[in-house]
Amino acid sequence: MSRITETSPPAPADPSRWRALLFIALAQLMVVLDATIVNIALPSAQQDLGISDGNRQWVITAYALAFGGLLLFGGRVADLWGRKRTFVVGLVGFAAASALGGAASGEAMMLGARALQGAFGALLAPAALSLLAVMFTDAKERAKAFGIYGAIAGGGGAVGLILGGFLTEYLDWRWTFYVNIPFAVVAAAGAYFVIREPSGGRNRAPLDVPGVILSTLGLVSLVYGFTRAESEGWSDPLTISLFIASVVLLAGFAAVEAVVKSPLLPLRVITDRNRGGVYLSLGLAVIAMFGLFLFLTYYLQVVKGYSPVRTGFAFLPMIAGMIVGSTQIGTRLMTRVPPRLLMGPGFLTAAVGMLLLTQLEVGSSYAGLILPAQLLLGLGMGTAFMPAMSLSTHGVDPRDAGVASAMVNTSQQVGGAIGTALLNTIAASATTAYLTEHAAGATTPAAQRLLQLQGMVEGYSAAIWWAVGILVVSATLAATLITTGRPGTGVVASGSGSGAEDEIKVPVIAH
Repeated sequence: MSRITETSPPAPADPSRWRALLFIALAQLMVVLDATIVNIALPSAQQDLGISDGNRQWVITAYALAFGGLLLFGGRVADLWGRKRTFVVGLVGFAAASALGGAASGEAMMLGARALQGAFGALLAPAALSLLAVMFTDAKERAKAFGIYGAIAGGGGAVGLILGGFLTEYLDWRWTFYVNIPFAVVAAAGAYFVIREPSGGRNRAPLDVPGVILSTLGLVSLVYGFTRAESEGWSDPLTISLFIASVVLLAGFAAVEAVVKSPLLPLRVITDRNRGGVYLSLGLAVIAMFGLFLFLTYYLQVVKGYSPVRTGFAFLPMIAGMIVGSTQIGTRLMTRVPPRLLMGPGFLTAAVGMLLLTQLEVGSSYAGLILPAQLLLGLGMGTAFMPAMSLSTHGVDPRDAGVASAMVNTSQQVGGAIGTALLNTIAASATTAYLTEHAAGATTPAAQRLLQLQGMVEGYSAAIWWAVGILVVSATLAATLITTGRPGTGVVASGSGSGAEDEIKVPVIAH
């Protein structure tokens, strides 16, 4: 049985919310594209700074560890300290770390700058998403806002490939860092003067220090375990130890959160069936997407001989598909159909696009195969990302918005680390097996070169088959776990989502 309680009428919508969205979206674009923009600049930076082959992965890993490990802490800081303040501090810190990276004179300075970028990104990303969650409460407006945000979250990585190619080829690798500074300055100034965070949404409970330590160490162990598995192999003793440590630490974190008075991650955030379904299905989908970015980049540059700039432009159909899927399909249907009817078919559409790419060969046509596959991938992921981003914070108590936002970012970050390591390992194994099987037939330098390319493509195809399967599983989870209905346009009732008694909130009419 429901119980009825009185609440104050909802606060009027902030008239500057759409201008605020511009600066939030700009900051999100900066964070997302930074995940891929440095990849293209890495060979040049490695040569200039004298970074060894053994340590070059740390330019990527240092960022991933700091960002992934500190996300939950960053989300809690946003709830405690205020989302606007956390957002601005994150932007200023990210700009300073980017300036440090651009001016790096050696390996240590570069790695320190990347770690600082990750740490400030962990403040910035959950603050940005939670600001949207508390500023856009009307169902139709929320759909439009998250449509734009979802398109950026999905397509920003591909934008990073284009921008990274341009900056590296025509300017200098250092500009892949310096380019963040104008992004951050404009977004921080705009946020400071335009964003008006709704009052009463802070969580001023004491910080859960044991939770911070356990979650940070657990997530760092998990991300580093997958990163190390890619380079050292899954049977490496340290890799296995990292995975064991992550399981122990994260299990300890869950146990602590269940008993402490003011948990870092209230279990009500993730035990809600719908939000849990979003975190799980989105994390799996990102595994497939990150693997694809890696394989297509190498295929286009190494096998097809594209320049960095041409490679970046080759990803434009995927970006276009994501924008259309998110802003035209997802936004228009979000208030008309249940989210699972967007997420499930969206992931399946992306799986069909991925399925086309299993047919890759050395001489495959870009227009005949890669372009239509990218369009399907973009449409599917854009359609699915939009309701996923909205639902990840839908119905949460305002005081939990920051940590709920951090969870969706965490699922993407961990999914990206898993995707890069897992799919790259599968591809490498398939390539090795192909080369071993066909080595005897390659007796001339030209034949050996062709065999190398065929082996690479065989490896990519094998890994992409796994990505297809992962997307199908993601679609299945979204369709079965996410049971919430079509978003309404009135006041949203809050419930536990676990079978507990629901509380219906009725606005009080002022006299």
